[in-house]
Amino acid sequence: MTTANGKTALITGAGRGIGKAISQSLGRSGFHVIVAARSRSEIEQLVSEIESADGTSEAIEVDLSVRSAVHEFIEKLRDKKVDVLVNNAGVGSSQNPKPLVDFDDEFWDLTMALNVTAPYLLTKSVLPNMVESGFGRIINISSINAKVPALHGAAYTASKHAIAGLTKSTALEVAGSGVTANAICPGVTATVMNDLRVEYDAARLEKDFSEVEKTASPYGRRLTPEEISPLAAFLASEGSAAINGQLLNVCGGTVMA
Repeated sequence: MTTANGKTALITGAGRGIGKAISQSLGRSGFHVIVAARSRSEIEQLVSEIESADGTSEAIEVDLSVRSAVHEFIEKLRDKKVDVLVNNAGVGSSQNPKPLVDFDDEFWDLTMALNVTAPYLLTKSVLPNMVESGFGRIINISSINAKVPALHGAAYTASKHAIAGLTKSTALEVAGSGVTANAICPGVTATVMNDLRVEYDAARLEKDFSEVEKTASPYGRRLTPEEISPLAAFLASEGSAAINGQLLNVCGGTVMA
């Protein structure tokens, strides 16, 4: 597939939210975009949108929380040269928020499988070709909860700390090869998944949804996916070559570190 820059980007969890915004941004940047998610209708619609904007794209349906499905997905990618991997698919605390002593063990396992193990397996699969070609970008979508905890979200917080460690270890191993690994740490972002978290906190605090939303950042609002995606586009570019092993906050100043 020949594109403006001749490179291919794979984005997981691309059907909506941050993953969709990143896919659109990379499509506009000239990447051939492989969009992956569980919902075929969402990613097929995204492909249409990218191609309507003169980009090129293809969709692959996959549930990355299932180990066997991850391996099957990797096999489908063997004939595709992935230059940029965006590990965005994940599960938040919003689906099952509970205090640690009451935490659901199955939800813990699901969170680790999707938020940590799938990125590990995908990164492991694409790195050899990246190193051989002398160019590659691993972009992990983490969270400010890689740096500060989320109340009643032990699994999410732990998984995002794990992704921070995976990012740094990957970066150290590929340093000087033309491949980089970095993580983007979004603050509270207006997505369908995060709506559930705001609803939970509103009920817990006995406040209106809008009141809780105003405390999401120093901006007095949640961020938007379109405010996250430009950093991903930059990290995917040739110009980001000297940025490696970094956990970059996009949070409106919620975490200033």
